[in-house]
Amino acid sequence: MEAEDVGGVHIKYLYHCRRQLWLYLRGVRPEHLSGSVRLGEAVHETSYTRRGPVDLGAARLDFIDGRRWVHEVKSSARPTPADEAQGRHYCYRLEHIGIDAQGAILHYPRTRRTHRHPYTPEAARLAQADIAQVLAVAAESTSPTRLARSACRGCGYTDYCWTE
Repeated sequence: MEAEDVGGVHIKYLYHCRRQLWLYLRGVRPEHLSGSVRLGEAVHETSYTRRGPVDLGAARLDFIDGRRWVHEVKSSARPTPADEAQGRHYCYRLEHIGIDAQGAILHYPRTRRTHRHPYTPEAARLAQADIAQVLAVAAESTSPTRLARSACRGCGYTDYCWTE
């Protein structure tokens, strides 16, 4: 895996659970069985439908506006560090193709809230560090340890991690 292969899902899983990331990188994809994933897909399909997604290869962001703000629609009710990291990652990707993104605006339709995260030099450094961490997880020969079961609620990989 190369740095340019790292996408938003990799970043999300890095922040949520390194074991989840490791499994995903190896082609284990039980997300289609998860109710949480289906909810997220439904929110995406019914929110901000006038704008199409922007495909950056490994990364696919929801849309970018005329002022160069990345917009991401989230199905959760409140922001998470993974959400902010994904927005930062998309800004980093855009920067590397010559588009100076202003930052990310995260939309939470369930609570009708938005959160702005300007893209700064510090955010760029964090995005680079996140990519390096994803590559480190990809290089591991054994799966990282699982999280506490309480952290696995809603995860599509729960059965894999907790079936003994």
